[in-house]
Amino acid sequence: MYLFVLVLNKTELLEDILEKLVEVGITGATIIDSTGMGRALADIDNDTLLAGIRSIFQYSRPSNKTIFSVIDSLDKKDCAAAAIKEVLGDMSKPGVGIMFTIPLEDVIGLNHI
Repeated sequence: MYLFVLVLNKTELLEDILEKLVEVGITGATIIDSTGMGRALADIDNDTLLAGIRSIFQYSRPSNKTIFSVIDSLDKKDCAAAAIKEVLGDMSKPGVGIMFTIPLEDVIGLNHI
């Protein structure tokens, strides 16, 4: 099993992402509002030390959506990643998002997968 995580900067594409996930058999996920470090730093009162750091993150979006899903097979994980790349395009560009998976050893309380 895998924990599949997508931090989506282009939140206007959330519905498209969810539809693609359902198409590849991912029917359960948790979606939370999240904020990147750049935005958090921008919200801190002006401070000389943080001014330089803040300028690095000047193009950060105000909020993100983070999608978590437990996926039961390597095939589904790969299909989910391909589906998301299809919607988002080149994820190496800034401001698109970050996607990763983590192998899971034990999952308790999830019987329908």
